[in-house]
Amino acid sequence: MKDTELNKLVDLIDEVKKIDSMILLHQDLDDSRFMVDQYEAKKTQLISKLIDELVSPGIQSPKSFSLIQLIIAKFYPSFDQYRITPDDEIFKLAAAI
Repeated sequence: MKDTELNKLVDLIDEVKKIDSMILLHQDLDDSRFMVDQYEAKKTQLISKLIDELVSPGIQSPKSFSLIQLIIAKFYPSFDQYRITPDDEIFKLAAAI
């Protein structure tokens, strides 16, 4: 991995951390979910971009897949809101695993 690629990935991780802290801040401050929802959408977008980079041909490896697992575990812990239920469209994929 080139230094530029590494720096880009580190920057993405830093952005996700900042967004995550903003989510926590607004969860504590606001009764409205508007800002939390906006930050969660941005976080999802950044995580998606980060994963796309880690599975790109130049970086893709078993180690990058392990890093993806770590990222998901860190930024999407097993909260009930993310739990897959039988009525979810993605349930069939989860069942296949």
